[in-house]
Amino acid sequence: MRTLVPIVALAISGLLLLMVLMRPEPGVPPAPGTAIAPSPLLGQVAPPLMPDTDATAASPFGNPMIELAGAQGVTVVNFWASWCPPCRAEHPTLLRLAESGVRVIGVNIDDEPGAARDYIDGAGNPFAAIVFDPKLRVAAGWGVTAPPQSFIIDAEGRVAAAFRGALIGSDFEQRFVPALKAAGWQGEISR
Repeated sequence: MRTLVPIVALAISGLLLLMVLMRPEPGVPPAPGTAIAPSPLLGQVAPPLMPDTDATAASPFGNPMIELAGAQGVTVVNFWASWCPPCRAEHPTLLRLAESGVRVIGVNIDDEPGAARDYIDGAGNPFAAIVFDPKLRVAAGWGVTAPPQSFIIDAEGRVAAAFRGALIGSDFEQRFVPALKAAGWQGEISR
């Protein structure tokens, strides 16, 4: 047991050092074509957002199938859930993006239809369309394991950047907005 304690302490110290060394420098936007969150989709044509055929009858948002390739302009795809506190924290940012003219598509994951509908009805709807994905089938195709997660899709339909966590605060201003502009969006975010 005595030899195990120093080994565990060394391993934890190494992990902490690695986290510090790999953390991006504050205020420096990612280079075009890089991701804030690793994603195998980066640089690839975004998969279509197809509704789960088993869940279409329960969908509180209709049954849209959204093709992102060849879409007009830049699109943000946001995976969210009504029960997710970080999703609720970033919701005003999504409303600002939509008000600023950014096309925002929502994918509601691992949620109850009534709870999802009630949340959107109460908090406002920033989404041009919402895909209902209660069994995480769409999310799995995008490599999403937990909400919130957002992807910036360029005008050619390619994944330009991926973000894990809430789009709030300085990370939104210093990383997300520059990545949005690097993907080709030319507007300004409303305040």
